[in-house]
Amino acid sequence: MTSRDETLEELGWREWFSDQLVGDEARDTLPVRVMSVHRGQIAVAGVGPMRSISPYIAGAAPSDDHPTVGDWLLIDRATFAAVRVLQRLNLFKRRSPADPRKEQMIAANVDTLFVVASCNQDFSVARIERYLVLAREVGVTPVVVLTKIDLTDTPEKFVAAVRAIEPGLRVEAINGRDSGSAAPLAAWCGKGQTVALLGSSGVGKSTLVNTLRGSDSIATQAIRPGDDTGRHTTTAREMHRLDRGGWLLDTPGMRELQLSDATAGISELFDDFVEAAEECRFSNCAHGGEPDCAVQAAIADGRLTLVRFNRWQKLTGEERDHAEELKRRRKS
Repeated sequence: MTSRDETLEELGWREWFSDQLVGDEARDTLPVRVMSVHRGQIAVAGVGPMRSISPYIAGAAPSDDHPTVGDWLLIDRATFAAVRVLQRLNLFKRRSPADPRKEQMIAANVDTLFVVASCNQDFSVARIERYLVLAREVGVTPVVVLTKIDLTDTPEKFVAAVRAIEPGLRVEAINGRDSGSAAPLAAWCGKGQTVALLGSSGVGKSTLVNTLRGSDSIATQAIRPGDDTGRHTTTAREMHRLDRGGWLLDTPGMRELQLSDATAGISELFDDFVEAAEECRFSNCAHGGEPDCAVQAAIADGRLTLVRFNRWQKLTGEERDHAEELKRRRKS
C-alpha cells in the first residue's frame, strides 16, 4: 500500500469520478480509494493519512454496492463512515467458489490487466483464456506476463502458445526476480495508472510485485515439487504503490475462475468461431453432426483447431448453464 499522503490524481482520480459528485457531497464527504480489503475492514487512502474503516454502507444492496479493492468511495468528513461507492469504470468479478449462485467481486477501476502464468508444468492455455475473457468482458487491456523463463530452455514455445490465442495479444516473457527483465512492464505502470495481477498460486505474482516495487516486503513461497503448482501467498486483495507512480493490485491466486456474465467476452476472444458459426445452415447448429456446419468444415480444412473448439464449447456451455440457473432463481 502506501505510507505517505497521496494526491487524488496520484491515486487514480479522474474526471469520471469528480463528475459524479452531487449536491453537498463535495462539502460533506471525502473521496478515498479502497487500498485493501480484509474481513470486516477496508483500508482507504485519500488526501491525508490512510485509515481503516468499516465497509458497511447503510441501505446499500447486498451485491455490487459494497466497496471492493480499487473502488472510489465517499466517506463522511466528520465520522469517516462510508457513504456510497462511486460508479466504476469497470469491475472484475467471478462466480463464488463457495456458492456458484453468488458472485465475488475481485477488483474495480483497473487500467491494465497483467495475466500472469509461469513457464513450467502448471502452464495452461485454457486458464489464460479465461482471464482474457474476463478482461474483454469489462473492456480492460490485457497483457500476458510469462514468468520463470529462467527455469526453461524453450521460453519461445510458451510465448508462441499464448500468441496463438488471439492476433495482436501482448505477451511479455520475463524473469520476475530480475528488474531488468521486468522493465518492459513499466509502460503500463505510470502515475495514477492501476494494473491488476491475476493468475494461479505459484506463478510468481508476489515475486513480481516485489520486483516492480523494488522491495522484498511481500512474502513469497516455493512451488510444490512434482507438479509445479503453488501455495497461496497473497491472502488479501491489496494495492501496492510503484516507483513510477502507478498502482499494482495484487489478488490471491485463483486456480479456478468461474466466469460470470461473460457472453460478450467469450464472443470477442473466440470471434473466429463466432464468425464461422454464422455461416452454418441452421441458426441453432450445435456444431456436432449437423449438415453444412461451417465450424466443423473450418476445423476439417485447418482454419480452426479442434482443441480450441473444445475450449470454446466448454466456456459457452458454462455461460449457458449459469444463465439458466439465474433464470430459475428469479422464478423461484
